[in-house]
Amino acid sequence: MGAYLGKGTIELNNAPSILSYASAVGPKEGQGPLANYFDYIGEESTLGESDSWEKAEVILQKSAFRAALEKGKLAETDISFIFAGDLLNQCTCSSYGIRDFDIPFIGLFGACSTMAEGLGLASVFVESGVAQNAAAMTSSHFCSAERQFRLPLNYGGQRTPTSQWTATAAGCAVVAPRKDPPYIKAVTFGKVTDMGVKDVNNMGGAMAGAAWETIGAHLANTKQSIYDFDMILTGDLGMVGSGLLIDLFKRDRIDIANIHADCGMMLFKNKEQDTHAGASGCGCSASVLCSVILKRITEGKLKNVLFVATGALMSPTMIQQGESIPAVAHAVHIGG
Repeated sequence: MGAYLGKGTIELNNAPSILSYASAVGPKEGQGPLANYFDYIGEESTLGESDSWEKAEVILQKSAFRAALEKGKLAETDISFIFAGDLLNQCTCSSYGIRDFDIPFIGLFGACSTMAEGLGLASVFVESGVAQNAAAMTSSHFCSAERQFRLPLNYGGQRTPTSQWTATAAGCAVVAPRKDPPYIKAVTFGKVTDMGVKDVNNMGGAMAGAAWETIGAHLANTKQSIYDFDMILTGDLGMVGSGLLIDLFKRDRIDIANIHADCGMMLFKNKEQDTHAGASGCGCSASVLCSVILKRITEGKLKNVLFVATGALMSPTMIQQGESIPAVAHAVHIGG
């Protein structure tokens, strides 16, 4: 059974396995450096749903989930619970995507932290014996997110240097009782922090403090150091937030620069693909994790990864009222 170490950290003594995983992305992501690792790449951003960006995002979630089932040689009836969420109001794409499946649904909203939140909860459910197999899934779509959080696409607004490109992507991981690696060894559920950032085009700046808080809490609670990990993988701080995170740790006299990587800087060729400060969105960290990262852990190329997905809990209504942007980060220790 799991052991609560305090301040949000749960050690999973039986270390459940990630039985299968899959990713689905849009065409822009399919032109990036990780193209060979994705299970599904759409030919166009509409994904065949020309009348709705939201319906296109639903297709991404279904594609990732079905691919994960197929790769794990699982049937729909083998999944005890599915933890899923997305960026949109009422977790629209998750709710509509999962309505075709006869599986108990636990909806989540953690913004871009949702993949780590879902993976952590799925692992705790499996560790406790409540679930035999539990799926964690999330998605995002550039066009649906821009419409809800910023400006309609046809407005043609100028993007600032600190802005990030919301990934059109989804990822799904199925957690099962301990068998083969990758293993989930511990999780830390983070607290809400606020850096005082009010700029909706600076998500990295808003989320860096949450990542710093959660990584520090996880290391303190588990009595580990950064050198116990091959990689501390954040998502999705981008260039701005990653620089801030490194600076925050330097204040603690800890240099994470050579161990840190960020999903928002891995998904695209940022300069060539004109994504400014990098990628963001629930689907960014989900698709990077459920492709190249888990594959490298399975192959033994990575032994211990601290996956720390970060989320800007931004409300357009509150931003219009002059409020700042709170953020949260959740950490999952994944090992071989």
